[in-house]
Amino acid sequence: MKHYDIIGGERLTGNVDISGTKNAAVAIIAAALAVDGVCYIDNIPEVGDVTTIMEILTCLGALITRVAPNAYSIDCRDVKPDAVARVELYGKCRASYYALGALLGRFGEAIVATPGGCDFGYGSSGRPIDQHIKGFEALGADVEHSGGWIRAVNNGKKLRGNRIYMDVVSVGATINTILAAVFAEGTTIIENAALEPHVVDLANFLNKMGAAVRGAGSSTIRVYGVDRLVGGDYSILPDQIEAGTYLCMAAATGGKITVRNVVPRHLYCITSKLSDMGVRIEENGDCVTASSARKRLRSTNVKTAPYPGFPTDMQPQITTLLCIADGTGKVTEAVWDNRFQYLEQLQNMGAIVSQSGRDAVIEGSAKLTGAPIIATDLRAGAAMVIAGLAAEGVTRISDVWEIERGYEDIVEKLRRLGANITIHNDIEVVETSDIAGGGSRAEGGAA
Repeated sequence: MKHYDIIGGERLTGNVDISGTKNAAVAIIAAALAVDGVCYIDNIPEVGDVTTIMEILTCLGALITRVAPNAYSIDCRDVKPDAVARVELYGKCRASYYALGALLGRFGEAIVATPGGCDFGYGSSGRPIDQHIKGFEALGADVEHSGGWIRAVNNGKKLRGNRIYMDVVSVGATINTILAAVFAEGTTIIENAALEPHVVDLANFLNKMGAAVRGAGSSTIRVYGVDRLVGGDYSILPDQIEAGTYLCMAAATGGKITVRNVVPRHLYCITSKLSDMGVRIEENGDCVTASSARKRLRSTNVKTAPYPGFPTDMQPQITTLLCIADGTGKVTEAVWDNRFQYLEQLQNMGAIVSQSGRDAVIEGSAKLTGAPIIATDLRAGAAMVIAGLAAEGVTRISDVWEIERGYEDIVEKLRRLGANITIHNDIEVVETSDIAGGGSRAEGGAA
């Protein structure tokens, strides 16, 4: 285990290259299970959730080879329909449930343990899977969910295309239903489908491998069944949420950060809200720049929604920014029941924030002070980093493995922007810099 120490007050400036999107990568890697050939996938972020999903595939019989930085070949030709990974791996990563759709579609049967990931108030798994099950059953599978395992089976037969209406907009259920429907006989129509860019990325990957998925990015997706996916090359989209997080860091520190290798239109739902708060946003090709005088930040109201609305995965970051803005702001979490678990951590740093159900009211202009805090989940962990950068004194963030599940090389990226951040393990300093300036040192032994 390790933690971060951040000495706040530094104005962050410079450029940061955005990695491939974690949410697309875990879906696309799992989708390789459906491919009877070799996939060469580029722009894969080196983050914890990706490592976990690759370990799951390896347990199932996949051959995965790192061919270059952020690039892998994935060969699932020897994967068997009854293959099962170690139960603890499924519990580390919500996206492990995508193996269910990919294997069910390819073989007509699949079994996975109940997935893990961030817990936002839906029992032990933290995420509901009723819409996934609805999709599988509509395609003809029998699904059993008991004893910590989910088993879907169609007795080795092909699934049958059907019209499926999602009761709620669900990225995970949309992706899993697409994966199962790729080989179904006839046409599958998914209505009220999720519109997120990583759903489009998954569909584009499958089409590159030989699938026929049409309409991704709209509320109606059609999947025309094919007999086989044959492999090929693919590059993953840049990460919308990582980019938005760094733009918030620019605002929080009164700095100027340019995020590079992004799709600006994917960021509109984030940059428009930052503009409302007084942050200057500039676009130039595949780059977006945020600059701000911190004292000029003003509060606003935010309500999360499925894409193209404001992302729930950016809610903790914008809430933290509102803590230091001028005025009173309100954040409504309309996607998950219990995503405000991190508010106590902000209160420990001096934030004035109260919660009532799905609403949080933030009294701005708070003076944040460094304190020992915890990364309660992935995006809340990123918000704690933002708080530490904006605070006076030293902020110590524990459970940073949550942050590293979804942010590639975050400490080095921050250092290059001018942040004073160090990594420590529980016993000794493994990386540090000279706070007084001019050099670096190791204390207590380098690891």
